[in-house]
Amino acid sequence: MFIPGKPILACYANNEQLFIKHIKKMTAKKNMDNISRTDAYFHFYIKHPEIRWTFLASMVSRNAGWNMCDLEGNCFQKLIGKNLRDMLFFTYERANWLIFQDAYPQLLLYHYSTKMNKPMFHLLKKFNVSSFMEQEWLHFWRAGNEKRLMISLIINEQNVIQQPVMEHPVYKNKVFHTMIFAFQDYFHFSSVIFPTCNGELYGTSVNGFRSVSKRIDLGKRLAEILFDQRFYNAIFKFASNTAHTGSRHDYEQYFKKKAPRTTPFLRCTYPIITHHIHQFHDWSANKRIKKKWQIEGISQRHPVHITKWYLHKQKQLEIAAAWLGNLFHSN
Repeated sequence: MFIPGKPILACYANNEQLFIKHIKKMTAKKNMDNISRTDAYFHFYIKHPEIRWTFLASMVSRNAGWNMCDLEGNCFQKLIGKNLRDMLFFTYERANWLIFQDAYPQLLLYHYSTKMNKPMFHLLKKFNVSSFMEQEWLHFWRAGNEKRLMISLIINEQNVIQQPVMEHPVYKNKVFHTMIFAFQDYFHFSSVIFPTCNGELYGTSVNGFRSVSKRIDLGKRLAEILFDQRFYNAIFKFASNTAHTGSRHDYEQYFKKKAPRTTPFLRCTYPIITHHIHQFHDWSANKRIKKKWQIEGISQRHPVHITKWYLHKQKQLEIAAAWLGNLFHSN
């Protein structure tokens, strides 16, 4: 993360337009693709561990990259047609991009606020950030409640993608209403995984993804796993020592039973996508913040150690892909 020297910071403090331009430039640079976003979140966490959401965001972003590359891996090429695979990639990419475009200016404004020793959150509206988050950053600046800020960022970002992705007619009809999405959702084939360097996996399966409340609930459950002192050090070690490539080999290389790489590297597979925000609306202006969204304590519904579960699901996918491959080949 680029940190200007004191003379430049003083210039920014006296020239808000220059400051805004700098943050927009940095955000665009880091929002190039899933790899750059994942790295930007993690590097920010290293500098500001009090902003817990950034570690969560980096690990969830890794999962988004693995999901993208799965689409061009051995299994999904047999299970899903090219057009749907492309649409699924654009869905992951669009949501990934929108969240970063919203969140990274918030993070940079916080970073520079700490350097200038004064809150700069009045500038959040210049980056189309919700009024809800402006108030939450001010509250954090005064009270320093790390967990509340993390949950607020989870609430905000899931609402940010609700209308432009989850409720967008194209994604809705061509992705979320398809049989493959319903199948994956119903049978819990999707999961968010937090790997370790000893081959163990923690996390949870994902379903009900179209519901903003369920995604917020998922984010809070994932945060509870990630920052659980029983798992944190091992997951952090993985994140520190393992470059994110988009291939599931990132963590499968640590399994006790070695297996060949079956999914490609992201930057060898997908082009850089140019995004545009056609229309902005402050989601919090006309939407009630539900009390259940802000509840801090949350219980896990299923075991969070998911190594065996994951291996079983992967085996099921391989069998399904092989069966379909044989079926098409025989016809």
